[in-house]
Amino acid sequence: MNTIRVLHIVGKMDRAGAETMLMNLYRSIDRNQIQFDFIVFSNQKGDYDEEILALGGRIFPIIANNPVKRMVELTNFLKKHSEYQIVHAHQLLANAFHLLAAKRAGVKKLISHAHSTSNGKTGLLNKIYEKFTLKIIRKISTHKLACGELAAKYLYGDDDKVWIIPNAVNILEMQAVADKSKNYISDRLGGRGIKIIQVGRVYKIKNQEFSLKIAEKLKERNINFTLYIVGQGPLESSLKQEIQTKLLSNNVKMLGIRSDITELMASADFMIMPSLHEGFPVVLVESQTVGLPALVSDRVSAEVDLGLGLVHFLPISSTKEWVDYLEKPNSKNLSNDTIFQKVQEAGFDVIKNSNSLLKFYKECSR
Repeated sequence: MNTIRVLHIVGKMDRAGAETMLMNLYRSIDRNQIQFDFIVFSNQKGDYDEEILALGGRIFPIIANNPVKRMVELTNFLKKHSEYQIVHAHQLLANAFHLLAAKRAGVKKLISHAHSTSNGKTGLLNKIYEKFTLKIIRKISTHKLACGELAAKYLYGDDDKVWIIPNAVNILEMQAVADKSKNYISDRLGGRGIKIIQVGRVYKIKNQEFSLKIAEKLKERNINFTLYIVGQGPLESSLKQEIQTKLLSNNVKMLGIRSDITELMASADFMIMPSLHEGFPVVLVESQTVGLPALVSDRVSAEVDLGLGLVHFLPISSTKEWVDYLEKPNSKNLSNDTIFQKVQEAGFDVIKNSNSLLKFYKECSR
């Protein structure tokens, strides 16, 4: 049996939403039949690089300063590597350039994957760029995938031939880890009071600045709490400075990149996500899988609520409602069986999804 190698186009394989989703599928798929290789646009080591290599994947960096140069380099790469007849692009509007490169190189199967409901930019030039790239993506993609309905609507318009493949997790594996980790934060980090966690890149759209405003209000009310901010990003140093300026160092801890997200979520009282926009964040599937209540911006797609009563939406126009909610005792106590049934029924079981993806790639290769 010949192994089919699929080339995924990503920016860098760090612990972010789309990348984590991709790794969940990669770990679960039959790698004797399908192997993943990766084009990245960074010469820095990604968080998942070592695991990718251990699983038999390959990583090819392309270092170019703009989309056109990247397109040229990718075209040249694919002409030299004719073994790749499936290219799977994950970079939203930039998918246009990556798929054009693949088409120019003679690749037959051009897969675009939507992971967000917006590119988060404004202005006339951005609107022109957006219109131009959307037109290309919709025209040349041979297959269209999305993490949810709203992400599909953004990237593909009214096209009804889009496969929605939810950001799935290994439910049983996560629950087994969570069952052993109920006191993880207290034991490892010395957490006190209400334990709140935020997971995501330290980036404008994740809105960690709003989280600090929440922390200020909690402190003003003399509420005993600790907020753990997990992730890295370009705003990390400025956020650390703001924590010091606002005298929040005793209450807000920046943990950077972590490999123990499940353990942290299992031992927290709340997750917060005050994002300016999102596609379908896999971290909210993870939080519900371990039974963690989440307080989420109303700009996040309602699709993330899996019907377990664990997701509560609030506007980010004011912090008061957020603080009022976090003050309440956390009384949710759902059984693993109840959670498993809901998460699986909603389509978020990575075992089932990886089997579906395997069939999809095999059909593409015919």
